[in-house]
Amino acid sequence: MKIILAKNAGFCFGGRRAVELTEQTADKVAESGGAAKVFTFGELIHNRDVVNRLRKAGIAPIETLDEAKCGDYVIIRSHGVSKKIYEELEARGINFIDATCPFVSSIHRIVSAAYKRGEQVFIVGNPEHPETVGIDGHCGNSAIFIRGEAELQKLEGRSGSLVVQTTFDSETFAAMQRVIKREYPRIRVFNSICSTTVERQREAEELSKECDVMLVLGDKHSSNTQKLQKICEKNCRNTLNAAKKCEISLDIFKNNDIMIGVVAGASTPDSIIREVINTMSEQDKANVNCEAATENAAANAATIEENAVFDEEAINKTIVRIHGGQVLTGTVIQIVDGEISVSIGYKSDGYIPRSEFSNDPDLDPASQYKVGDPIEVEVLKVNDGEGNVLLSRKNVESQKAWEEFTASAESEGKVLEGTCKEAIKGGVIVSLTNGANAFVPASQVSTKYVADLKEFIGKPMKIKVLEVDAKRRRIIGSAKAVLLAEEEAAKEAIWDSLTPGMKVMGTVRRIVDFGVFVDIGGVDGLLHVTQCAWGRIKSPAELFTVNQKIEVVIREVDKENRKISLGYKELQPKPWATADERYPIGSFVEGKVVRIVPFGAFVSLEPTIDGLIHISQVGIKRVAKVEDELAVGDRVRCKVVEVDTSKRRISLSRREALIEENPEEAERIMAEEREQRERERAERNEKRQQEEQTRREQAAAREERRRERDERRAERRRREEPDYELPPVESATTSLASLLGKFVASDDNK
Repeated sequence: MKIILAKNAGFCFGGRRAVELTEQTADKVAESGGAAKVFTFGELIHNRDVVNRLRKAGIAPIETLDEAKCGDYVIIRSHGVSKKIYEELEARGINFIDATCPFVSSIHRIVSAAYKRGEQVFIVGNPEHPETVGIDGHCGNSAIFIRGEAELQKLEGRSGSLVVQTTFDSETFAAMQRVIKREYPRIRVFNSICSTTVERQREAEELSKECDVMLVLGDKHSSNTQKLQKICEKNCRNTLNAAKKCEISLDIFKNNDIMIGVVAGASTPDSIIREVINTMSEQDKANVNCEAATENAAANAATIEENAVFDEEAINKTIVRIHGGQVLTGTVIQIVDGEISVSIGYKSDGYIPRSEFSNDPDLDPASQYKVGDPIEVEVLKVNDGEGNVLLSRKNVESQKAWEEFTASAESEGKVLEGTCKEAIKGGVIVSLTNGANAFVPASQVSTKYVADLKEFIGKPMKIKVLEVDAKRRRIIGSAKAVLLAEEEAAKEAIWDSLTPGMKVMGTVRRIVDFGVFVDIGGVDGLLHVTQCAWGRIKSPAELFTVNQKIEVVIREVDKENRKISLGYKELQPKPWATADERYPIGSFVEGKVVRIVPFGAFVSLEPTIDGLIHISQVGIKRVAKVEDELAVGDRVRCKVVEVDTSKRRISLSRREALIEENPEEAERIMAEEREQRERERAERNEKRQQEEQTRREQAAAREERRRERDERRAERRRREEPDYELPPVESATTSLASLLGKFVASDDNK
């Protein structure tokens, strides 16, 4: 019979740390001799033997804080708790030790930040598990839970951040992650599965494919243990789960030719693993390999005492002693959310916070290291207050960089980059990327006068090395020298690149009567007043303001005399060409009355475009003179009623604007006007009728006078006629034709 023990079996980093913190706290309280009690909030880890052992030592689990009193100690279990629990502990005056697994704490920070940003948080995992309950408590209990791939439709149409329970099945989540990336791109995914969990599951997968029997050690209530069992059951029918040796059936040892694989959950103590291995090795002198499923160790015939990785005496021999400031080489065992866990051969693993990884805050640790890589670190604290060894990679890199820098014969005169971190008397201190500090005198901080040096704190700064003090590991530098050199180089580059006709963006720096000085990227050009607009303007201030961004065209470049002539109006459309777009019919515009004529008023809409308000459109009431309603200089609001770009004419109506602004008043005025017009019309009709009657009467009078005159005239003729009779008229017998015939006949005879 061959027994193969997985390399990553037993207590994980977080579980071991939680137990150690609990025991240390109990010892501390016992030594103080006080009446305080020690509790764990819930079961410290999912292992009944450990929980019972702690209970016998007087450390009982509690489910509510009502069971603890002020002054007692409560251990926050490795699964973590909600933010509300921390607040309640402080409010009740209860001492607490936070044994939350650092990887779970990193998830708390992720969801808390997302919640503060107003994002929806999604948690992949079991919503009833203590770990996920605690995570949900750090985002206001507003998270949406997703148990598996079948529930991914909850992401439909949503955006936000998604985290995953540290013990979730890595293979299942990998498939889910592919679906999320393809179908829900607005979801930001944080793969927060513990790397140790991933490695355990990988080993379980490989072992279960090779072994005849798989033995999964761990409590049935442990989430990661149950996931290991499911993985093993996929490949090995004979998969058994046992929390301790008495639960293992001896029937599996009847066949001496079988291979037994042993994996253990993260909450399984080392002692239980040793007991189980020893029990199996005693059955028929089993051959044990405690290295890994993929390694065939030479010690197949050795006993478990010789090979088990949990031999306490062997472990104690390998434990190194460390102290603050010590530089040593460790091995990366996990990278989560920018923090690196490092195995340094000490009884506790160390960790490098994101702030201690590099002087470059944007550098991602995952892009530089992977699990298994060696890493050189400096010990900052042997115990950071939570049982962890605080490490720094940044200090090691800084020391190397300083040594390389000072070893260079050309260190003075170099340009270095850093961040201003402190303002002191006479200058500022700059933290350089090589880890050294540089002093910059106040006169060398900037090219301009600086009233308060504190304004540079936190800002990046480049300096030219003036002097190196190797003894104090300090550099004296000048930011001013770098700025002047950069400005001069930038100016030369700009002058070399400028050509007439080029379009550039610039910033208005100064406005004078004859033009505008525009910064076009380090050099100034002059935009003359005649080049500001198509029309005539009194001052460039009518169009521009200081610090305004404008696009200009380079008209002339005189590099020798350092003069640049700029144009602006060439880049602007001629005003009347697009007047119909800027002033569409029916829109309302505002302008200033610039001229009044008998038939209306001209209103300036822009420097080169005027609109006409006809006298009939000046007001709601009809006016006899434009001056009765408007004066030059008045600002008026009008409605555009006609635009003719070809004739350069815009017709405006102030009347329509007034009606739109005061419809009730306008209706009243128009009603009065209608009544007035009706009265005037009636008066005109009446006057017309009177005039017609008068004309008829006058015509009748004239006719009567004419008739009387004719009668008088006839009467006068009768009185003037002689009193005799005319003789009768004799009839003529000779016609004109007969007379003419005689004359014609006599001519013929001749």
